[in-house]
Amino acid sequence: MPSTRINASYFLIIAIGVTVALMALAGCGPEAAGVSPTSTANVVSVGSRIETPDGAYTNLKPSELKQMLENKSFFLVDVHTPHEGRLPKTDARVVFDQVEQNISTFPADKGAQIVVTCQTGSMSAEASKTLVRLGYTNVYNLDGGMVAWKAAGYELIPEDR
Repeated sequence: MPSTRINASYFLIIAIGVTVALMALAGCGPEAAGVSPTSTANVVSVGSRIETPDGAYTNLKPSELKQMLENKSFFLVDVHTPHEGRLPKTDARVVFDQVEQNISTFPADKGAQIVVTCQTGSMSAEASKTLVRLGYTNVYNLDGGMVAWKAAGYELIPEDR
């Protein structure tokens, strides 16, 4: 009898392995659900990964950034020029093409989470690429910028005139 129980256990293990493999091939694995296979908790990731020659950054939807702002634990920088308003809880402003010259404004920790914004998302995408090239590994870009943020119905702090 014990051999039957062992054979059934092996069959179950093989069946689970085949199922997981088929799900991964079909795009139904943990990554498709936004869960890192190496994470120790069931943490859902946000955004879509954008590959660059030097690494990658992540594009965020306004709703994703809005949720992140509720328990802000990242550095938020506006790189738009000229200044045309800003998101709540903005930590710094650095012109998009002057990121490298002003790198001391950014966290020294290259693994620190940094979110970059601008008016439409194009300047912040360029700044995100620069940060990745400079070795930052946890960079996020607000896709569509403040235009998308406002279109989603979220607050934009106007410039002091």
